[in-house]
Amino acid sequence: MRSSFGTNVSAILAGGAQRPAVVLLHGFPSSAHTFRDVIPVLARSSYVIAPDLPGYGQSEMLPATSFDAYTTVISELLDHLGAGPRFIYLHDYGAPVGLRMAMNAPDLVLGLIIQNANAHRTGFGPEWKDTLEFWDHPSPQNKAAATAHLTLEGVRAQYTAGVPADVAKRISPAIWEEDWRVMSLPGHLEVQRSLIADYANHVAQFGAIADYLRVHQPPALMLWGRHDAFFNIAETISWMEDLPRMEAHIFDAGHFLLETHAAPAATLLRDFVESVQPQ
Repeated sequence: MRSSFGTNVSAILAGGAQRPAVVLLHGFPSSAHTFRDVIPVLARSSYVIAPDLPGYGQSEMLPATSFDAYTTVISELLDHLGAGPRFIYLHDYGAPVGLRMAMNAPDLVLGLIIQNANAHRTGFGPEWKDTLEFWDHPSPQNKAAATAHLTLEGVRAQYTAGVPADVAKRISPAIWEEDWRVMSLPGHLEVQRSLIADYANHVAQFGAIADYLRVHQPPALMLWGRHDAFFNIAETISWMEDLPRMEAHIFDAGHFLLETHAAPAATLLRDFVESVQPQ
């Protein structure tokens, strides 16, 4: 699809378009490819829409990068595809986009799927120190520190940092090497720098997000990798306090649990979607 910004947006589509949609929103530094092992299972009963966010995967960069712009683009994609009621999968950078979409059209939300996604300050572990300092004091020095992880090693760490060795070895290096290849394309590192800065605006919306969750109480499923070095496991409690009826599963995995635990995750996703969607 060509967005209103004049850029092309790529997406993986699967399943029948007449069914309720499951919108799979990936995070940094990946793409829709991260959902490759759960899409076939979900497609049996849902209309799966897994976009590459602009500047990731096969989607083109936007003229100016922000999570608001991403929300506009993905909303346009869903309108273009005729997607109606939907489940929204929130992971990492997908959370600011998906939560904005949910808050803009709460009546279309059948449920939320939360996978290592922040909506509370409890999620900020020690790895966020430089970023928090940059947001408070956006000097060139602090910007350099907050973006120092934009390297091949930093991308690899998103998959392996804090993850037990026997689990980490199940993740193919080809995954983060492809992420880094895309990130190294002309202009793409600036996309990442812009998102790091703009994530502060997501944090500023935490109060509004809490209000949305408290008022609407969407059905929710949590899948969380407990060895995530970046999103503190205390974040799971905050989500459960906001959504006391949420079903929650903690995996012996890292930030990208679908790389190591796709099979059990796919079963949980299918069962959740089938139990909630209208008959």
